[in-house]
Amino acid sequence: MEFELRSVLFVVTQDKIDAGQVTSIPDWDVHVAQGLESAALSLANNNYKVGLIQLEDFSNKMLRAVEQLITTDRSMEWIVLTNDECLQKKPFCKFISETCYDFVTLPLDDTGYACLLSTLGHAFGMAGLKQSDSEPNYDEYEMVGSSPAMIKLFSAVRRVANVSAPVLICGESGTGKELVARAIHERSSCADGPFVAVNCGAIPENLIQSELFGYEKGAFTGANKQKLGQIEVASGGTLFLDEVGDLPYDMQVNLLRFLQEKVIQRVGGNEEISVDVRVISATNVDLEAAIKKGRFREDLLYRLNVLQILTPALRDRGGDIELLTKFFFDHFLSEGQGRLKGFSQQALLAIQQHRWPGNVRELINRVRRAIVMCDGRLIQPNDLGLKECAVEESLVMPLKEVRALAEKEAIANAIQNCRQNMTQAAKMLGVSRVTLYRMMEKYALVQPTEASVETDFQKVRPI
Repeated sequence: MEFELRSVLFVVTQDKIDAGQVTSIPDWDVHVAQGLESAALSLANNNYKVGLIQLEDFSNKMLRAVEQLITTDRSMEWIVLTNDECLQKKPFCKFISETCYDFVTLPLDDTGYACLLSTLGHAFGMAGLKQSDSEPNYDEYEMVGSSPAMIKLFSAVRRVANVSAPVLICGESGTGKELVARAIHERSSCADGPFVAVNCGAIPENLIQSELFGYEKGAFTGANKQKLGQIEVASGGTLFLDEVGDLPYDMQVNLLRFLQEKVIQRVGGNEEISVDVRVISATNVDLEAAIKKGRFREDLLYRLNVLQILTPALRDRGGDIELLTKFFFDHFLSEGQGRLKGFSQQALLAIQQHRWPGNVRELINRVRRAIVMCDGRLIQPNDLGLKECAVEESLVMPLKEVRALAEKEAIANAIQNCRQNMTQAAKMLGVSRVTLYRMMEKYALVQPTEASVETDFQKVRPI
């Protein structure tokens, strides 16, 4: 099978570098751009995963120009070729840590050249992982996630989709219960029928019966013509009763009769009308407790709760929080100023430490607000309305130590994701098996046994 060269964009900004040293890298198709304008043109006409840029000018003007270039395609990973003088400047180091994948120190001696080869491979692999990890986890209803809690949810949706029995979706407010209901509908035998959502808590008590069951002409003052209720409108499809725990007690009897008999009567009418509809309901309250307080009928709960799905709280979804944050950033980015790159490390830390009482809905609102209100290139905690987390000075590490930790984590993740298949892990990281084993030895990463694999954390395609 023919070996396909990996492409990299090499941006030369000064004449003092030996470009031939880079263009002759084996197994790489190096596209050279002389200057930032040429690089921008190349980015517009090609699809790169990795960019390599010579940066030996730490002036603010140059850094701003380079940042504008490398934020053109946020899916790319960038590596900086620089010198020791630049690395002594704090603004320059901050720039690299916030915008680039890694750096390699010039001049390129044998050690530096080997480091460049390794770093290029890692960056290429990580860029590929970012693309492959993100795309399969976004379905048409933006159900995003790869945490164990979400994998369990996706599995539950698949199981109940083709069963006609009623489903009760339980979970805190803002956890995406309607998205789950829509996902069930789209994968069910009634997917070609309508999906009708009714928020039981948002309809005035005196209107809920006519809203659900419809009414005949002349049934009450103002009923100038017949109107179908939402149950009838949903015939042949799915009726989603959101916040069913807020349904008035007297109204619960009528709903129970419909669930038992599959017939309705419009307000002001005597005709019994058969309706074939699947019922999915949702609640954020404890219906068992509501029964004890006399606010909810026990027999109705039995009818609604044939199958149950729990939507996890955002705080229980681990790494999904950052995944969702970046997803919503990309989704709403057009609402803000065009130079936004993403989130600062402080912002991501604040996001991870926030308890998210409003769950995904709160996250969406905070990200949208930050996109609009942010004045800089990177969103800060105050843009999100979150408190900045204190970082002890002793925890701030030199770039080389940060790089080593990141490299160790990338290797460990690749090995786990490939189920300890060293050949696949090496390919994912863009290095040879020999190099992979050498790096494992360097970082004291002992190859785990098959029994120790935690498959719950492996990415799967959501429903």
